[in-house]
Amino acid sequence: MITFSRAVVDAVVAHAREAAPAECCGLLLGTGNAVVAAAPARNIAADPTRRFEIDPQDHIHVRRDARGRGLAVLGFYHSHPRSPALPSPTDLAEASYPDHLYLIVSLGAAVPDVGLFRLEGGNFRATRFVTVG
Repeated sequence: MITFSRAVVDAVVAHAREAAPAECCGLLLGTGNAVVAAAPARNIAADPTRRFEIDPQDHIHVRRDARGRGLAVLGFYHSHPRSPALPSPTDLAEASYPDHLYLIVSLGAAVPDVGLFRLEGGNFRATRFVTVG
């Protein structure tokens, strides 16, 4: 089971709302099975309302900063402004970090929905998580 601090989930949902109608994106930081921080990144996709692409400079900067704080990049997050919190075919085609977490926030309903997945064997597997704090 993966644990997320409530502050991380709240920060990701806030980022999704701020970026809408574009997709937001960022990295999930922590140790072991605990995600303790979310690091927003710029979405540099040609059409950010349909997909996301994490800015490589942001990616490098966040990895360096995390290492300096004793944290690791455990995964990534992005939003689906109008569709469910499920990986799209594009998400699967562009996922390139096996065994990492992929958090998706959907703003498609009145209350944001959050789904967590792990990339295993070339497919996404739904992963249980709890929020703490």
